[in-house]
Amino acid sequence: MKIIVDSNIIFSALLKYTGSIGDLLFNSEDLFSFSAPQFLQQEIEDHWSKLRSISKLSEEELRQSQFRIYQRIEFHDEKLISSRLWLSSESLVKEIDIDDVAFVALARHLRGMLWSGDRTLVLGLRKAGYTKVITTQELLAIRRDLREG
Repeated sequence: MKIIVDSNIIFSALLKYTGSIGDLLFNSEDLFSFSAPQFLQQEIEDHWSKLRSISKLSEEELRQSQFRIYQRIEFHDEKLISSRLWLSSESLVKEIDIDDVAFVALARHLRGMLWSGDRTLVLGLRKAGYTKVITTQELLAIRRDLREG
């Protein structure tokens, strides 16, 4: 199953990679493939000082965590997404959070599920009729069901 991770998932994993998000990223490769738009890497760098200040990790530990997390994610060039998908994805998120358009567009481009910890985004997309969005708890349940099934 293709899973597109959004920024807040990566921020959470960096801050506490031993939690359920880290568990999903590091212990689900047999079931899920994780992807993200390339710009997410720049977004992380843009917020690095904030991450560093709220993290309990040293700079080196945080960079090691970032490296390990990035090893689990395939990054995609957003320029490969068609303008048709960009425009229709923009119309889905414009009333929720326009900053999430690349994640929705990539999820649609790859025909995957968007994994988000942003409750407003998840509920807003579902209300708009876009159901290919999933929360951490839902993804944990899917993994459990697939392994037990």
